[in-house]
Amino acid sequence: MNYHIKDAVLADTGVLRTEWANQSMPVLNRVRERFEREKPLAGVRVGACLHVTTETASLMRTLKSGGAEINLCASNPLSTQDDVAACLVKEYDIPVFAIKGEDTTTYYQHIHSVLDNHPIITMDDGADLVATLHSQRTDLLKGVIGGTEETTTGIIRLRSMAEKGALKYPIIAVNDANTKHLFDNRYGTGQSTIDGIIRATNRLLAGSTFVVCGYGMCGRGVAMRARGMGANVIVTEVKPILALEAVMDGFRVMPIAEAAPIGDFFCTLTGDLRVITIEHFLSMKDGAIVSNSGHFNVELDLENLQDKATSRRMIREFVEEFILPNGRRIYVLGEGRLINLAAAEGHPSSVMDMSFANQALAVEYIAKKGQSFDKKVYPIPPEIDEEIAQLKLASMGISIDTLTEEQEKYIRSWEMGT
Repeated sequence: MNYHIKDAVLADTGVLRTEWANQSMPVLNRVRERFEREKPLAGVRVGACLHVTTETASLMRTLKSGGAEINLCASNPLSTQDDVAACLVKEYDIPVFAIKGEDTTTYYQHIHSVLDNHPIITMDDGADLVATLHSQRTDLLKGVIGGTEETTTGIIRLRSMAEKGALKYPIIAVNDANTKHLFDNRYGTGQSTIDGIIRATNRLLAGSTFVVCGYGMCGRGVAMRARGMGANVIVTEVKPILALEAVMDGFRVMPIAEAAPIGDFFCTLTGDLRVITIEHFLSMKDGAIVSNSGHFNVELDLENLQDKATSRRMIREFVEEFILPNGRRIYVLGEGRLINLAAAEGHPSSVMDMSFANQALAVEYIAKKGQSFDKKVYPIPPEIDEEIAQLKLASMGISIDTLTEEQEKYIRSWEMGT
């Protein structure tokens, strides 16, 4: 088996950590049990570019239980948990190409290693696998029947490809499933981002000014958790409706140019580039801490920050100090990459349970029906979303009401009024 990981000796630790995570993933476990019986993915080659974490290990095991042949690489150079990569290779015989801290060249070599297995279904987290396939490995496109995408950033890229006629196979937008973005993006990103910032810095949030750039579901989660830790939260936005919602939720809203001089902590979560520019860095107070929890580090203007800095050093793990010409110190966390995975462990398993159940069921759906789809981005089928929500409630011991026949008739009719 071909693979590239840091150290196979780490596998035993990875097994234990994966088992711990799996205990909080009852929905995915139920999907795995059915997959083991039915083998709906028999003969399906899956190429996956995802964060290599304990939760991802449970997803990979589920797909393999369904009969899939899987190759996995990292979707971010700093998000890999090396013991999990070793565990997948040595315990579950799943080829993995991922090493935490890999450079850009190695990162793309790993993507090519996954593509070398000629996948017929792709799983992406940021669309780098799809982009590489469409730009450098076009000879493989004719064999692909469909794919999934799990992030806001990836969906933006893929919808752009579809609009321009560049997308050569259908993609299911797992990120847009209600059981994904309403929970994973908000509660998962909210908790894990704050966790990553605190682990990296060991700084007190209470009483600080915390600037959240972007008020989508991820931004809402971080703003909520930062306020819960006692921070005074400022939100920056470009969309009027989201800005208005942030105001109604009790947050101060202002342009980033106004927030830059008063913030103690900054976190970008937009999916766009240069959200914090060199002009913003230069106006920040001495000791400002800057992080990103969007998928790519392009949200921070790091290139110009590096050019302008008179010196830079790693002052502690995942904390890099930049001295500006004005003498002020700016601290960038985790190379500007996903701070919740660079310095922490990513989302809690119980929320990834729903996200990865969506992934598993979306792959099954594509395997059955993908060849009949047009080359565009599709939402998760509502019945999959509903099934996952029902399974999650059941696993929590929660039951809900059902509509009576009379109620069903009423909401379907127009004749019955007051």
